[in-house]
Amino acid sequence: MAEGDNRSTNLLAAETASLEEQLQGWGEVMLMADKVLRWERAWFPPAIMGVVSLVFLTTEQQQRFHEICSNLVKTRRRTVGWWKRLFTLKEEKPKMYFMTMIVSLAAVAWVGQQVHNLLLTYLIVTFLLLLPGLNQHGIILKYIGMAKREINKLLKQKEKKNE
Repeated sequence: MAEGDNRSTNLLAAETASLEEQLQGWGEVMLMADKVLRWERAWFPPAIMGVVSLVFLTTEQQQRFHEICSNLVKTRRRTVGWWKRLFTLKEEKPKMYFMTMIVSLAAVAWVGQQVHNLLLTYLIVTFLLLLPGLNQHGIILKYIGMAKREINKLLKQKEKKNE
């Protein structure tokens, strides 16, 4: 029986030495973790609870990350949809496409001529950074609705003049 105990002790010592060798670079971290887990200082228990709470709060952050990725995919789909509509317009109604492009490019050229490049870049970047918040609070939909009502009023006035 003494041989079995001696052999078991030797095997345990060999496994321990092997594990120590594998974890050599983590020695300081493991010593600190041992101190924290044994509560050698009074503030270690609240720190443990805080870290555990933080880990469990990341599921909420993970859900928000999923929402952000979903919104990016939706934005990409909208952009691709507009791009495809533009090319459909080009194929089906080339004159309308040509006029739309001429007016759009002329408007961009006019704005570029009137506003200094640095200010224009500042305004574009600021708008793009404020866009998610504007969308979240419904401000964009509000002004789009106002613009649609005004356009409809103008179209109705034009129809009345034509009659």
